[in-house]
Amino acid sequence: MAKLSQDELLEQFATLTLIELSEFVKAFEEKFDVKAAAPVAVAAGGGAAAVEDAAEEQDEFDVVLTAAGDKKIQVIKEVRALTSLGLKEAKDLVDGVPATVLEKVAKDAAEKAKAALEAAGASVTVK
Repeated sequence: MAKLSQDELLEQFATLTLIELSEFVKAFEEKFDVKAAAPVAVAAGGGAAAVEDAAEEQDEFDVVLTAAGDKKIQVIKEVRALTSLGLKEAKDLVDGVPATVLEKVAKDAAEKAKAALEAAGASVTVK
């Protein structure tokens, strides 16, 4: 019997019906004492883990100033308190809205910064 290449085997399997293919898999499992479903379950488990990782909650957030509001001086003070910016840099940031105030911070720090900026009269989003 001539040895078939992988492509030739795939072409042969493509001509089989699902019932014939199922019977072949059963015969293959019996002959070689293996279980064909195990690798499929592992692959499906890996896929589920990837979906689970993607669904995990985001742990780094950006605090974006969208509008300074009426109390611009208080917003500048809050920006300075939240960052290490000087007066001119903080003013430029507030003048150049929308601007990112904090990048890649924890959720609680982002929420505190948002609350402080909103208390000063600014409009803020957390991304």
